[in-house]
Parts: sequence; C-alpha cells; structure tokens
Amino acid sequence: MSLPATFDRIGTIAASLRAESGSAEMDLAYVWYETARAMLTPARLAADAARHSLGNPGNPLAYGPYARSTAAALEMFERVTRRYGKPAFGLPTTVIDGQSVPVSERVVWERPFARVIAFDRALPVGPAEPQPKLLIVAPMSGHYATLLRGTVEAMLPNHRVFITDWSDARMVPLFDGRFDLDTYIDYLQAMFRDLGPDLHVMAVCQPAVPVFAAVALMEAAGSADVPVSMTLMGGPIDTRRSPTAVNCLAQERGMGWFEKNCITVVPPLYPGAMRRVYPGFLQLSGFMAMNLDRHVTAHTDMFHHLVTGDGDSAEKHRDFYDEYLAVMDLTAEFYLQTVQTVFVDHALPRGRMRHAGRPVDPSAIRRCAILAVEGENDDISGVGQTKAALDLTPNLPDSRKAYHLQDKVGHYGVFNGSRFRSTIAPRIARFVREMEAGA
Repeated sequence: MSLPATFDRIGTIAASLRAESGSAEMDLAYVWYETARAMLTPARLAADAARHSLGNPGNPLAYGPYARSTAAALEMFERVTRRYGKPAFGLPTTVIDGQSVPVSERVVWERPFARVIAFDRALPVGPAEPQPKLLIVAPMSGHYATLLRGTVEAMLPNHRVFITDWSDARMVPLFDGRFDLDTYIDYLQAMFRDLGPDLHVMAVCQPAVPVFAAVALMEAAGSADVPVSMTLMGGPIDTRRSPTAVNCLAQERGMGWFEKNCITVVPPLYPGAMRRVYPGFLQLSGFMAMNLDRHVTAHTDMFHHLVTGDGDSAEKHRDFYDEYLAVMDLTAEFYLQTVQTVFVDHALPRGRMRHAGRPVDPSAIRRCAILAVEGENDDISGVGQTKAALDLTPNLPDSRKAYHLQDKVGHYGVFNGSRFRSTIAPRIARFVREMEAGA
C-alpha cells in the first residue's frame, strides 16, 4: 500500500471507531500511534538507506570519523522508530550426552489465542533413559514467548520441552471470541490433558496464578491428568508480600483508572480490528519507564560502540533490544480481570478466587509437587510472593514442596542469564527428576 493510501486509511479509523461505539470520546490511542508510525516511515527508510551508503566499503567517505558518527546516529534513529516483529526461537541444536544434535519445532496444540510448540531433538544413537516432559508456560504480559529462548535452551538437554506461544490479540479476529483469565485457565487445563500424562509444568512470572488455579481445579475434580509438578518462577501468587512499585500501582489507581487509561481499540489495519486491547506499545512504555536510566545508558553505549567499530558489543545490544522491543497486545478482558483478581482483590491467597463460578481451592492440591523460585532483587514480584504457594497448600506433603531463593538476580535473572544456567536450571532439573521418581 502506498503512503498516501495508508494515510487515507488511517484517516477513516476515527469515524469507524465512533460508529462502532456510538461515542465521540472513544480512546483513539492506537490510531495516533499508527498515524505517528506511518508519518515517520519515510524518514526511517531514508535514514536506513543513508546508513548503508555511509557504511559501504566502496564509499571513500566511509572511513572518516564523521561518516562513522553519522552512520551510528542514523542507525539509532532507524532502530528507535522501527516496529519490531515477532522474533524466532532460533535454537537449531542442543547438546545431549556430549553430542550436538539438531532441534526442530513442531506445533502440537492450537487454539485461536495460543498454540503449544514442541522442540523435537534428534537423540543420540544408543540406549537412553526417557526424559521428563516439561511444558514452559510463557508469560502473557506484552512480550512474545521467544523472550524465554534462554530458558528453553537451558532445559533442552535434559527434558522434552514444550512452550506456550500466546497470540497477539490484534491478530485474532473478533469472531474468534473473548479471551479472559477464565479462558486462559481453560486453555491450560486442555494443554495439561492433551500433553499428559507425566507432565511437568514451569510457569514464568505472570502465569504462576492461572497455572496454580488450573492445577487446583483439576485436583478438586479428581482428574487423572494433573501435572506431576509445577515450578513457579517469580510469580505474583500473593502480592501483599513484599509489595513492589508494580503491585502498589494497582492498589493506588483502582480499576477505573486502568480501564480509562490502558484500554484502546485495534484499528482496521489488523485482523483483530475493533477488539478492545491493552496494547503492547503501552506495556513497553511502562517497562522502559521503570528503568529509564539503564535504557538511555545502553543506547548511549550502543552509539559509542558503533562509532568506535566495536561490532561484538553492538551486536549484543541489537540482539537484546530486537527481543525486548518486540511486543504484543493483550485482550482488554484478560488484562483487566488479571489486574482485578491478582493485584487488587488478592483473590487467590484470600480464598476468594473463582473460575467460571467455581471456587479455586488451593487446599485441594494433594499430588502436584511445587517448586517456588524467587530472585533476591526482583522488582516485579517481591520475595515471598511466589513462596506463598507453599503456604496455601496445607494438604500437599512437605516432601513434595521445595523453595529456591537465588541471590544477586532480579526478575529477568530468575529465568535467564548466567545464574539461571549455572544454578536455577540445574535445581529445577533435579526437582523434576526427584518428583518423577516419586510420582
């Protein structure tokens, strides 16, 4: 589509939204965002072309300090104004018993708002012990499941790994229905049934509450497909413990503020047109604002790396921010119900959480083992919030409960980075093996 046509189409969005809502006061945040992005597109493309020209070895001007500085500035502009697409997992191999083996991806479960990806490994030739099945439940909090690439990579050598790949709400048509916290829990229970038996589950951050609830509901129903264990990592089971700035915001603002300031409508440019969402660009703004100085410093360093020709450091920056800046939209009903249930009402630890009218009873958990993992410096889920899961399950034997507090890591370090690879991942693997043997 040509740029003028794009502007013409964006110009019709406001009228379309007003006609749909019957109100001239509908939040048009998505429209303004898309308009600004379209207006910057010519400048971004020109900057990218000029950058490549200045970096061309055949250009005699490319070797001077002025050209390097200009090319660096142009790249920074192009990256800041770019919309980042969904990254790939990019895990072609893993190492099993000292041998490098190929890895392929396969979709084994799918619904409109999610699918489950299996990482199939070509196991080394010869007798081998069966490895546990591990479903990693990725957070639905703005980033794609590929944010857990390092998590998957660390678990691949010793587990048959699956991961939830949540859909971007702006890409799901309205006729596919709603998706709220109850639907999320329904999806989890269906995954557990279809991937079982003998399934182990790892919930990273946000899904700790719905995973816990799904297991409790299945235990209460006497299901034979209850997972053998669940590992809850940096999750908001009880946000009254060591509340962080994120937790306090929900209490201070109230639900009316979130609905008014965080919810908008997908414009007609996307398959999910007219769906009410919490857009990824707002979530990203919140992420960036929490550690603004760190991000400014990182981009300043990136500029200097480009000017001085430090390609390795610049590439590390690109890799991280290509992932970090790729965001997805969440359905409004899921976002608002989660804020209300988890952060405002504290419904799970207070014994008041319900799913489709049925009570979620943590005391029903008697078989599924629990490992709670927390980070000492976590500024999203404070210390004690995930550990609360162990206190809420009085009928689960102590032999099937475990706790790990990792020193010197923040929220991201709970599931990625050097300490995750060297300490946390082996601790999870040991717990899974122990529970597998005792199941």
